[in-house]
Amino acid sequence: MDQPLKLELDRTAKTPLAEQIRKGISTAIESGVLTPGARLPSWLDLAAQLGVARGTVRTAYDKLSAAQLIVASRAAGTRVADRPAAARVEQPPDPGSFMERYLEMIAGPAIFQMGVPAQETFPATLLARIRAQAVRTESSAPAIYPDPRGEPDLRWEIAAYLAVARRIECSPSEVIITGGYASGLGVALRVLGLEGRKVWMEEPGFPFTRRGLELARLLPVPIPIDAEGIDVYHGIRHAPDAALVVVTPGQQAPLGPTLSLARRLHLLDWADRSEAWVIEDDYLSELQLDGRAAPALASLDRAGRVIHIGSFSKTISPALRLGFVVAPPALASRFAEVAACLAPPPGPAVQLATAEFMREGHYMRHLRRTKRVYVAQRDALLKCLRPGAGEATVAGLAVLLRLPDGAPDVSIVRELLPFGMAPAPLSVWYASPDSARSGLLLGLATAPQRQLARSCDRLHGIIGRFA
Repeated sequence: MDQPLKLELDRTAKTPLAEQIRKGISTAIESGVLTPGARLPSWLDLAAQLGVARGTVRTAYDKLSAAQLIVASRAAGTRVADRPAAARVEQPPDPGSFMERYLEMIAGPAIFQMGVPAQETFPATLLARIRAQAVRTESSAPAIYPDPRGEPDLRWEIAAYLAVARRIECSPSEVIITGGYASGLGVALRVLGLEGRKVWMEEPGFPFTRRGLELARLLPVPIPIDAEGIDVYHGIRHAPDAALVVVTPGQQAPLGPTLSLARRLHLLDWADRSEAWVIEDDYLSELQLDGRAAPALASLDRAGRVIHIGSFSKTISPALRLGFVVAPPALASRFAEVAACLAPPPGPAVQLATAEFMREGHYMRHLRRTKRVYVAQRDALLKCLRPGAGEATVAGLAVLLRLPDGAPDVSIVRELLPFGMAPAPLSVWYASPDSARSGLLLGLATAPQRQLARSCDRLHGIIGRFA
């Protein structure tokens, strides 16, 4: 007996009818609506049922047969092919594990979420048009392997942008395109090959970076942060034999101070004399809300010890998975080798679209518009936070709401998640639980003014329950 089959065809869609039939049957099989061994209508009967040409159904059946989803024989007719048992349901990460914290921190979209730009300022229509053209260009290009360093057009645009915005003088040959900051960090650590050596890590500092250093078999040494940024003097006293320093000098993550000029010069001098390397995480890039962003640390580097890593995650979208590394000239060929063999960049289309977005001036205009929105949202959020709820200070693209030491900021965040709010708990940014401070990092980019009053009321209510 034939298995009942309900297919909805859209004759106004651009998708061919044969493909709609194939996809409909495939979905029914994958979802279990059509079980193994179930008999399907013959292609003649289904064509009559759907009111389409016989050849249309036959084409769909041929594709399903080629995919081994159905089998046909004269004796048994057309049936759903036998399939292996369904894969096991994916298990959630172990409680308290790194992956559990990682997935919690990237969950969203949510109010107060850090690390993602505002949806309201995203130039979706413009970027869709540019990306469509880039896909056509990629599709019409010869089928050859692209440059593993990244598309020349994008590397040229990034080098030009860095010269103006970050005061870094580099050639496109020193720019390596990566799949975001994490990919750039991985490439840099492979190039340097410092397994077993000590590395200065800001305290508090980005927990994903700390875990990345540990996975690369380095030994992170927490170095405290104050109003001038990382305490270089502390680092020299407590870990003078470190081979690497990872810093966010523009706007420290998560507390926000800019690394002072005196400490920048001291750090670069020490790195040169000690033959240590410095990875500059250009966290937030040009998104300095008051005044102009400080020049990049790499702009002061004369000894070739700084590796500059940037991305478009905070300025355009993390969904691009697009970033870049500026390699010191002496290491540029080594970076190219590692990229070619171990860490190729994203496909050409996204790179070509981003290059066009920058070349036409859209990127700089987008940054200026975005900063105006963020300033307004910052000011509105500071007004919404009640006195007595905690000390509120601006920390880069977040407002840091400090809580009494020992307050369970992780538990507070988990209580907020069902209400569509996802601030980051400050305590997880510390390497040692003994030195951790409690607080909530309220992302400004994801704090639209129309929802602030209600969100702040809910925030204060849940904090009060833990007081």
